[in-house]
Amino acid sequence: MRKGAISRDGVLKAIAEHDDWGRDRFLAEYGYRPATGYFLIHEDRTYDSKAIAGVAHKYDQGRALRPDELSGGRSHAARWLARLGFVIRSSRDPDWTRDEIILACDLAMANGWKRLEYNDPRVTELSALLQTIPIHREEVRTELFRNPNSVARKTVDITCRHPDYRGKPTNGNALDVEVMNDFLARPAEMTEVAQLIRRGLATGELQDLPSGVEEEDDYSAPEGRLLIRRHRSRERDKGLRKRKIDAVLRQGRELSCEACGFDFEATYGPRGAGYIECHHVVPLHEAGEGRTKLSDLALICANCHRMIHRRAPWPPPDELRNLIQETTNRGGAWIPSQQEPGRPRLRPS
Repeated sequence: MRKGAISRDGVLKAIAEHDDWGRDRFLAEYGYRPATGYFLIHEDRTYDSKAIAGVAHKYDQGRALRPDELSGGRSHAARWLARLGFVIRSSRDPDWTRDEIILACDLAMANGWKRLEYNDPRVTELSALLQTIPIHREEVRTELFRNPNSVARKTVDITCRHPDYRGKPTNGNALDVEVMNDFLARPAEMTEVAQLIRRGLATGELQDLPSGVEEEDDYSAPEGRLLIRRHRSRERDKGLRKRKIDAVLRQGRELSCEACGFDFEATYGPRGAGYIECHHVVPLHEAGEGRTKLSDLALICANCHRMIHRRAPWPPPDELRNLIQETTNRGGAWIPSQQEPGRPRLRPS
């Protein structure tokens, strides 16, 4: 038996049926159990998301879905309802992100890699700060989201994985260990990263940045997604990019990639005239809230830009240029033609 799409009207009819029968009868009638993961919030009332979605199917497709025909998680019922504009709330707090663990690790390191208690003023302060972090949507935050108890617990998960710890570790996760190892390897740099995140959250400078960078899976940095968002926001500043291009042209230079020499106009003609991307060359752990200078930007082609951001640490353009040259010397790589600057040609193997 096929499954079809559900509509907002069908969901509202299922909600009305739920309200008319009451929760216990509604769930029993259709064979659903009470939700444990995600709930639908409508007009300040809470509903079992999976059951509502399953019964909405009856109004749109002629039959209610059985409980074993769909899951209640974000990959199924909760996603259907969210796409229709309904508010979905999780019963569990979202997993800790790298940005949050960086702040918790910074606190743990400042405490000599010893656990902190929930009533420690530093834990209370970090709890309040994490509740402002613009990463998790409001609907996935429970009433206990990053409260002092959860922050103190995270410091336990981190410190019990320290090399000097001799007790039994808790059930933390691999990301806790990964971030802690970054702090152990580069304490000064990671402390600066934590301070930049703190300052950006406190001033609001990191609160209003556009999201979307986290969807770019092949962009990575140990400094976390908030500083990447700021980095990418500066790179995409059209006014700043135009001023950089104008400055290069005034100097009589061509708009070619500073890493590989690719010239868009030389390859694509008028269609590529005046086009090139900008890369913010200042390392994330050094780039504060100050104004971006033109000298902070490098002109880069799209391919080289992707290769720079693909894996941390990000190489500066001159380092990537050396890598390209090494590959070229081994043969078989695309290299800019000396006869036609910026135009790629295939080097024979």
